[in-house]
Amino acid sequence: MFRRLFVDHPKSVDENYFEHFAVAAKFGVTMIWGGLCALVHAAVPGWCVTTGSRTIERLNAIMVIQRRAKGREVAQMQTVDWVI
Repeated sequence: MFRRLFVDHPKSVDENYFEHFAVAAKFGVTMIWGGLCALVHAAVPGWCVTTGSRTIERLNAIMVIQRRAKGREVAQMQTVDWVI
């Protein structure tokens, strides 16, 4: 149970618990900020015009694009044959 809750998922994204905690916490705070700006934009359309969309683009770049690149890098490292 402990392993499933605290180890398996961070390991699946090539992070330890503390690395995953930091990344997930930063994502959470960023999403809250983007959500608050979207609410401000809903009330006053001239304010925070692009903040919500820029936040989504930035988080997507980090989560999808950089993680895919990291995954390819890790996969390549695991398949490299060493010759001495």
